[in-house]
Amino acid sequence: MAKVIKMFQTLRNHWKKTTVGIGLLTWGGNWLYGKHCDNLLRRAACQEAQVFGDQIILPNELIKKATVFLNPAACKGKARSLFEKNAAPLLHLSGMDVIVVKTDYEGQAKKLLELMENTDVIIIAGGDGTVQEVITGLLRRADEAAFSKIPIGFIPLGKSSTLSHTLYPESVSQVQ
Repeated sequence: MAKVIKMFQTLRNHWKKTTVGIGLLTWGGNWLYGKHCDNLLRRAACQEAQVFGDQIILPNELIKKATVFLNPAACKGKARSLFEKNAAPLLHLSGMDVIVVKTDYEGQAKKLLELMENTDVIIIAGGDGTVQEVITGLLRRADEAAFSKIPIGFIPLGKSSTLSHTLYPESVSQVQ
């Protein structure tokens, strides 16, 4: 009992250090809890994607081909690592043939879309500017009617991602 009383006296006598310590412990605990929740969300999404990947593909059926336009400069240069950590495993587990096209400069996605052959799904991983470039590239194609029926996915990796906030106003988690 004496040790407990002595501990409380020490904490009372050094109240500034105690306050800073409690603040740091609270922040650290909150940070770890956020990481834990993100990992649980990733695990659940991977298990859901695994269900699609486990489906039997008939011999006469073609594997779906997904083309991902990744802007590695988005989100202050963190977009590539965020994509590889959060989205790439899901795409591979879903059983699709995934081709990742990394853009190096502004306007490159427009030029690449003019040359693109055939794809079943287009996924845009980047910010609002990347989305604008890909949509503009699709609209400038000579065979615009054929490519206008291709589904387009969006993985918001930009700094502000105004489009994702417009589409999903309730989402606050960066992982989703």
